[in-house]
Amino acid sequence: MMLLAARALAGGYGGAEVVRMVDLDVAEGDCVAVLGPNGAGKSTLLRLLAGILPATSGTVELRGRPLASWRRREVAQTMGFVPQSVSFAFPLTVAEVVQQGRAPHLGPWRPPSPRDHAAVAAAIERVGLVGREHAAVQRLSGGERQLVLLARALASEPRVLLLDEPATALDVGHQLELVAILRELTGEGVGTIVVVHDWNFALRVANRVAVLHHGWLHAAGSAAQVLRPDLFREVFGVEVELIERPDGVPVLVPHG
Repeated sequence: MMLLAARALAGGYGGAEVVRMVDLDVAEGDCVAVLGPNGAGKSTLLRLLAGILPATSGTVELRGRPLASWRRREVAQTMGFVPQSVSFAFPLTVAEVVQQGRAPHLGPWRPPSPRDHAAVAAAIERVGLVGREHAAVQRLSGGERQLVLLARALASEPRVLLLDEPATALDVGHQLELVAILRELTGEGVGTIVVVHDWNFALRVANRVAVLHHGWLHAAGSAAQVLRPDLFREVFGVEVELIERPDGVPVLVPHG
C-alpha cells in the first residue's frame, strides 16, 4: 500500500523556492534515504511532506488522501516526525517527553489509558532507554536526547516516520542500534524517510535512495542504481570507490 506520495512538490521560505518539482513515493515497508549536499533542500522536503511547511505547488497524499484534507490530529496519529534537535525550555523527564507522543490519541480531558502507557513503555524500550525514564532530558547527551525524540515519535504508533538526520549525534554503537530499529520498523510495514549525511548509513538502512541537488530530485531508485561514483562526482564533487563487503552491504570510500 502506498503510504505517502508527493507529486511536483515545491516550497521554501520567504518566497524563495528551496525544493522544486519533487516526486517521491513511500510504500509500506519502504525506507527511503534522502541525500544531498548542504543546502540541497533535504530538511525542507521533509517539512513539506509532513505538512509543517506549506507547499507553494504540487501535492502530498497520505494513505491515498490529500494531506490538506487531514486534520492535524489525524496526521499526528499516522505520521511521526523526528527533528534534528529540540530545545527543552522546561525541566522534563524522558518519560514525560515520550508521553507527548500519545497526545494525538487522547481526547479532551481524557487521561492516558493502559494502552497509552504500554505504547510509551514500548517506545522507551525500543530505543534502549529503559532505566532512564526519570532522567532529566536536559542532562542527557545529545545522542540520548535524539533517542528520546525518536521514542516520542514511536509512541504515537505511526505508519509513516520522517527522520531528519537522526544519526548525527549518535556514537557508532547507537548508530548500529538505530539501524536495527529502522529495519524492525520497515519489517513491520512502517514507511520511513530518513535524511542522512552519512552515505554508508544510508546503504545500511535504505532500500531506496533519493538524491537532492539544488532543490531538484537529481536521482532516485535503489541504492545500487543511484549510489554510483559518477553521481558523487556530479553532486558532491568527490571521487568514491564502492567496496563490496562479505555481508553484502557495500561501503563507499571517498578518495582524498
